[in-house]
Amino acid sequence: MKVSYDSETDTLTIILKEDSKVLESDEDKPGVILDYDSEGNLVSIEILDASKRIGKISKVEFELLGSSAV
Repeated sequence: MKVSYDSETDTLTIILKEDSKVLESDEDKPGVILDYDSEGNLVSIEILDASKRIGKISKVEFELLGSSAV
């Protein structure tokens, strides 16, 4: 998984599956774009105008829960 923020476009991108190609994109809600692969799996999320939608963009936390988390 990869998370990136582009300050020039004010876009936050979360890539869930780096090795997958996007076949279809859907703007689920205004400014939130979901990208899917050929099998319909969600592969990335783009948030437009991220600084207005998300609290502190400079801080990202990641937590693994459970003993079987990989």
